[in-house]
Amino acid sequence: MAKSGAASRLSPPGRISSPMSWLSFPRVIDVPFETCMAALESLPRTGQGGELRIGQSVLRWPIEPGSDRGTCRIEVALARHPLRPPLRMRLDIHRWSAASARTALELIPCQRVRPTAAYFRSGHRLLDSLTRSLRQAGPGVSR
Repeated sequence: MAKSGAASRLSPPGRISSPMSWLSFPRVIDVPFETCMAALESLPRTGQGGELRIGQSVLRWPIEPGSDRGTCRIEVALARHPLRPPLRMRLDIHRWSAASARTALELIPCQRVRPTAAYFRSGHRLLDSLTRSLRQAGPGVSR
């Protein structure tokens, strides 16, 4: 199956994008997967079971391991507007490739969404804040 556009540039070899991939938020960061996971675990969480608040959005623990080594998934409640309920999303985190010290993040909707400007703004804002936090926490995290 041939991929085109942004999906082909952001999908590592062997990964297939869904037909609704234009509603997801892919991001590749220059932080090794292990460092990224250690930094994510070191960020301060609050609430029962540990929730990480990023702006008005929430990442919910536990981190679920993926089907293969070097992947995991976190449940996300994406806040769009104070008067609207948060959207159920998931954050997939995986090693970009075996030869690369990069990590791929993808925020994916788990329910039907209306592709509004507020939706895209909120998704990009969440990933911008998260990647900034991971980069800042990454170098000082002990492995």
